[in-house]
Amino acid sequence: MSIPRSEYPRPQFSRPTWMNLNGSWEFEIDPGDTGRARGLVNKKEPYQQMITVPFCPESELSGVGHKDFMEAVWYRRSFTLPEGAEGCRVLLHFGAVDYACEAWVNGQSVGTHEGGYVSFTFDITAALTEGENVLVVCAQDHQRGGRQPYGKQSERFFSHDCSYTRTTGIWQTVWLEWVPETYIESMRLIPDAANGLVQIDAKIKGAARLSDLKLAVEAFYGDFSKGVAEAKVDGDRARLTLYVEDPQLWEPGDPALYDLALKLMAGAAVVDEVSSYFGLRTISFDGKKCLINGKPVFQRLILDQGFYPDGIYTAPTDEELKADIERSMAMGFNGARLHQKVFEQRFLYWADKLGYLCWGEMPSWGIDPSRPHTLGVFLKEWIEVVERDFNSPAIIGWCPFNEVWGESGDGLRRLTLTTTYRATKAIDKTRPVIDASGGYHYETDIYDTHDYEQSVEIYTKRYAPGEELYDHRVGEVPYDGVKPMFVSEYGGIRWTDDEHGWGYGVGPKTAEEFIERYRGLTTALLKNPEHMGFCYTQLTDVEQEQNGLYTYQRKAKFPPEVIREINQQKAAIEE
Repeated sequence: MSIPRSEYPRPQFSRPTWMNLNGSWEFEIDPGDTGRARGLVNKKEPYQQMITVPFCPESELSGVGHKDFMEAVWYRRSFTLPEGAEGCRVLLHFGAVDYACEAWVNGQSVGTHEGGYVSFTFDITAALTEGENVLVVCAQDHQRGGRQPYGKQSERFFSHDCSYTRTTGIWQTVWLEWVPETYIESMRLIPDAANGLVQIDAKIKGAARLSDLKLAVEAFYGDFSKGVAEAKVDGDRARLTLYVEDPQLWEPGDPALYDLALKLMAGAAVVDEVSSYFGLRTISFDGKKCLINGKPVFQRLILDQGFYPDGIYTAPTDEELKADIERSMAMGFNGARLHQKVFEQRFLYWADKLGYLCWGEMPSWGIDPSRPHTLGVFLKEWIEVVERDFNSPAIIGWCPFNEVWGESGDGLRRLTLTTTYRATKAIDKTRPVIDASGGYHYETDIYDTHDYEQSVEIYTKRYAPGEELYDHRVGEVPYDGVKPMFVSEYGGIRWTDDEHGWGYGVGPKTAEEFIERYRGLTTALLKNPEHMGFCYTQLTDVEQEQNGLYTYQRKAKFPPEVIREINQQKAAIEE
C-alpha cells in the first residue's frame, strides 16, 4: 500500500535517515479516558478498529468518521528499523497530536507532551529491541474543560457559526529518524538582507562526547556555492555568520532561496549532516509603511483557516497544501493570516518556495485570557510554535491571540496579553507582533481591527484618508495615531445556494453585485495612505460558513482574474 502523506515532513531541517510511520494503525476510542486502568498499553487482543494516520478520526480519510467527542483515543502499530539504524539514537517525531499525548515502545513510556498544534520528539533508543517493536500512543482531548486552546473546533456536538468539526489525536505525520550519538539537534537562522548574511545558531546534542567539534556550513544558489563558514562548538552551541556572495533577496512573489548544507565535524571526520535552506529578507517599518527588504509592500492578505472537507485539519495531499497558496495568489493576494490554527511545516515550505507572506497565529479560542491558568498553558505552547517556525522566511509576523475583548477580569487579561507579547518579542526581535488581532490592544507593534460592515458607502467614508481608525471597542488602550495599522478581517460576503450557509450581512443577489461590493470595500482600504494592508475573509468556505472566494471543495466562485484585478490596484502606501 502507498503511504499517505509520504513526503518528508520537515523540509527546512532534513536528513535522509528516516522512516514514515503513516498508514494503517490499530485504533480504539476510549470514551471514559480509562484506557490506562484497563490495560490498553499492553492489551493482547487487537484494538477495536483500524485508522489511517495522519488523518484524525473525525475525518473521512481516516476511515473512522466518528464525529462525537472523544475524551481519549489509542493507536498501536509495530515497526522494524531498517539496516543502517543500528548503533544510532532513534527519535520518534510527531507533527502534531491534539491534545495531550503519551507514547510507549514495547510497553515502556518514552515521553509525554501537551499542546495540540506543535511538533515534538521523543528519544526512544532505550526502549527498542532487536527486530519488531510495538508503538502505542494515547491522545487525550478534554476540549470542554476550558484549559486548552482549540481554535475553531466546535465546542458543541454539531458545527455551528464559525466553529467546525473537531480534530482529536494524531493529525500530522508520525516518523522515525536515526542519528549519531552526537548530532545537530536544532538551529536558528537570522537573515540580514541589508548586509548579505545569515547568522546561524545551532544546538548540538551530545557535544561532550567528542572533542575538537566544529560546525561547517555552505550556501548554494542553484548549483553554485555562494558562501562557506565554520565555527567551533562551544558547550552545546555553534554560532557563526555566513556571508553570501552576490546576495539575492527573498521577496513576495519572487523568492530567492539558498540551499544550506551543515556538517558537524570532529577533526576531519563528518559526524552528522543536515540539509536546509534560507531566504535573505528583512522586515521593517517607515512610519506606517511595512517594508520588506527596504521597499514598501502592501499586504494583500486572505484569511486561511486550513480546513479540508475530507481531512478536516489535514490536507489530503502535499499538492493540496501548495494548491491553496496558488489559488490565493491567482486572485492577487500576496499572503495570508493562518487563522486560529498552526499550519504544518510543509505548508510553510511551499509558502517559502512561492514567496507567500504568512502571519503565524495560535488557536487561542477555547481558553480565557482572564483566568489565572491561561498564561502558563497558553505561553508554553505558543513559545514552541514561534521556535518551530522561526526560520521560515514566509513568516512575516506573529499574532498569538484573536479577538480578545469579551472576557472579564481586565487585570489578568492585560497581564496575559502583555506577557505573551513581550515573550514573543524576546524570542523573535526580527518580526512584528500583534498582541490580539481585532481585539483589545495593550502592547502591540501594529494596531489592527476587524470590520465586517457591508455597505460600500459607509466603508468608503469610514476609511477615507484622514479619518480616525474605526474601532467599536471603548475603554481600552486607544490607537495612538502612530503605529502601522490595517483591517485584518473584512468582507466575509455571503455567496452560496445553501439556505443554511451563512456569511456577514445580507448577501448580494447577483455575481455582479458581489463583485461591485468586493471592489468597493477593497478599494477603500487600498486607497487609504494610513493602511499597510488588509485581510479578506476568506479563502474557502468552511462547512456552514460560506463566505469564501472558493467553495469548500476548492472551486472558484468567480473568475480569479476579476478578483485579481481588484486586489492588484496600486495601494496608496505604495506610491
